[in-house]
Amino acid sequence: MGYLKFLRDNAPWLAAGFLLSLTSSFGQTFFISIFAGVIQSEFSLSHGAWGGIYTLGTAASAIAMVWAGVLTDRFRVRQLGAVVLCLLAMACLFMAAVPGPLMLIAVIFTLRITGQGMISHLAIVGTARWFVATRGRALSVVSMGFAVGQAVLPVVFVALLALMPWRSLWVLAAGLCLSAVPLLVWLLRAERTPQSVAETTHAVGMNGRHWVRRDLVRHWLFWLMVPTLLGPAAWGTALFFQQVHLAEIKGWTHVEFVALFPLFTVMSVTSTFVSGWALDKLGTNRLMPFYLLPFVVSFLMLSQAETLFAAGLAMMVLGLGVGAGATLPGAFWAEHFGTRNLGSIKAMAAAVMVLGSAIGPGISGWLIDLGIEFPDQMIGIAAYFVFAAVLATIGVRKARNLLPGPAKIDVESA
Repeated sequence: MGYLKFLRDNAPWLAAGFLLSLTSSFGQTFFISIFAGVIQSEFSLSHGAWGGIYTLGTAASAIAMVWAGVLTDRFRVRQLGAVVLCLLAMACLFMAAVPGPLMLIAVIFTLRITGQGMISHLAIVGTARWFVATRGRALSVVSMGFAVGQAVLPVVFVALLALMPWRSLWVLAAGLCLSAVPLLVWLLRAERTPQSVAETTHAVGMNGRHWVRRDLVRHWLFWLMVPTLLGPAAWGTALFFQQVHLAEIKGWTHVEFVALFPLFTVMSVTSTFVSGWALDKLGTNRLMPFYLLPFVVSFLMLSQAETLFAAGLAMMVLGLGVGAGATLPGAFWAEHFGTRNLGSIKAMAAAVMVLGSAIGPGISGWLIDLGIEFPDQMIGIAAYFVFAAVLATIGVRKARNLLPGPAKIDVESA
């Protein structure tokens, strides 16, 4: 199928997934961290205190995701997505009105469980179910929402922050979330869902089985993949979370550093499409061993960067890994554990990633308070990624012989 024909024939579902991934931005670290400086100043928070608040709220959302993620196995994306978007809007209003530092924990929890947690989960799980033979291609298109959010929203909101009170910007974010609800419902008026197609359209996983979550957590492959799930979430989040601090240490203005994000996005978009194409051709097992290498290189480069040019190159390399991460992990769970119970299975993976995004800011903020600046932490972070890549390689090589033959089902024409 030609690419343009693929986009045209599947436009409603691809657009719905894109919309969900884009609106998840308001609960993502790269957006929340835009306001780190003003929040710390208003509530007199140190780096460690702000990081601790973020860790507590995000960790609580990771625990909640274990149960909330199961809802994607029971409800259509159209129904559940509309509800969660409204809840995300309420979370944005909660941030706009937050009275003190203790309430920030609850605010972070609501933003993270709705935005980073459920909205992202819906976008990826829905797409992985709607497509099988062209899953990689579809995930690459849908993941453009994450990329567009990372490229556009920080630049726009940092600029607006100089013109408007920070609380007013969160009211604006709430309005944007609410405006997405009718559009999502309209796009998915004829939704492909597990309930709307025959039982035979579910793809099986390893050993020809439809895996359930209790079997997933008992299997060695899941635990070998945990460091890979945790790493990009923990340390990629820490990088964006500490962007104000990093710019100060390097001697750059915040606006100058944020202006590098479009370079990161260009490489992320390129990597997303290339990895989506490669995924359909090669499968996740052949690609996962190389997934973390850009993270190793980028953190080493950024730790030594003295100029914005060098930082820009590092962010571009990071974009290669983040772009691949938009497609590979989501397809990995569907390919290895099947799609019948994909919502509950990926909820476990999502919980691990959300937990990682809680750990990164907390640890990095604590170390900064101890006098270890974030650029100095990056060498240890790179070593972590090497360790995780080794475990992932062992896991996928052992799992290779357990996978079923090529998928015979494709619901793209359902």
